[in-house]
Amino acid sequence: MILVTGATGNLGKATINSLLNKGIAANDITALVRDESKSHEFKSKGIQVRFGDYQNFESLKSAFKDVDKLLLISSSSEIAHRFEQHKNVINAAKDTGVSHIIYTSFAMKDLRRSIMAGDVQYHADTSDYLKQLAVPYTLMANTMYADMIPMLSGNNILNEGVSIPAGNGKVPFLPIKEMAEALAVVLTTDGHEDKEYVIAADTAFSFAEIAKQISDILGKRVAYDQPPIDVYIARLVQNGFSEDDSAYLTRYSEAIATGEFDTNKSDVKQLLGRSPISLRDFLIRIFGQ
Repeated sequence: MILVTGATGNLGKATINSLLNKGIAANDITALVRDESKSHEFKSKGIQVRFGDYQNFESLKSAFKDVDKLLLISSSSEIAHRFEQHKNVINAAKDTGVSHIIYTSFAMKDLRRSIMAGDVQYHADTSDYLKQLAVPYTLMANTMYADMIPMLSGNNILNEGVSIPAGNGKVPFLPIKEMAEALAVVLTTDGHEDKEYVIAADTAFSFAEIAKQISDILGKRVAYDQPPIDVYIARLVQNGFSEDDSAYLTRYSEAIATGEFDTNKSDVKQLLGRSPISLRDFLIRIFGQ
């Protein structure tokens, strides 16, 4: 039995779809959800649904019974609570006899020394905690989603250009769907115990290069602009993000500018048996219509 936590999120749903596409029987997949109202889609596909909350240890123990492999997708709760929530999941999995825990970490040069350390070091804490326990684990260090590019780049990229204070820093952006397929491989094949994989594209690109690629796709110039931080935050707020979330997303742009995501590492081709989709092909899907 494979259990996917965070099943109602983008990565969770995509991973479950990848498992189904690989021929895993729906009744061999379990989706962990907190809200029963969000379980209908899974039940309609024949996927088992169990209810559990990262903060409720007993609910997790009950949900993890008879589970062999568990995908721990990192919590989306307040950052201050995430490591303790992850510990609850890991401890409950160990107590119920889960044989393999796969955790979605984050791919940066140094999580603890990052200018975003306060936002991301819980990934390092969770990874270290997993390594201390006598439970086989796999760490999947995911880069930034390519799917985030439109959200980060401005209100109207086609007419106003790409606008983000990210300097010339590069990111090996990878689509969620590709990340999900890599997770499905680890969940369904052997030999991944106690290993760490970087889930990123083969090549990193700056936002200036992304603007150039979009220009080539559209056949017209798409500029790259770097607004001041306060202007960028104000725009995110105008687009509906909270002040805190806007500041959080802005810290990503600052980390990009200092090259923290350009790790020059990728294990995707090894896992998928093919090169991941190119950023150009991904951008064509978004902007080439």
